[in-house]
Amino acid sequence: TGDQGAASATGDHSVAISVGFEGRAMARAGSAIVLCRRADDGSITHIRAGVAGRDGVKADTWYSLTADGEFVEVDA
Repeated sequence: TGDQGAASATGDHSVAISVGFEGRAMARAGSAIVLCRRADDGSITHIRAGVAGRDGVKADTWYSLTADGEFVEVDA
């Protein structure tokens, strides 16, 4: 939950949740990620969830959210 926090879901049917400022998450196929985007003052602007391996969310790939609340791949 801290600033620039990272979460990974490596088990079956797991969920990786990163809700801090500039967080990132990744999951294996069939597991989920939940990400939150925050404004400079810390207020929540977007929150989004997805399942790795579905709807364009790649498995074993780090994601963050853009300013528009869309998933974007990021470096580890």
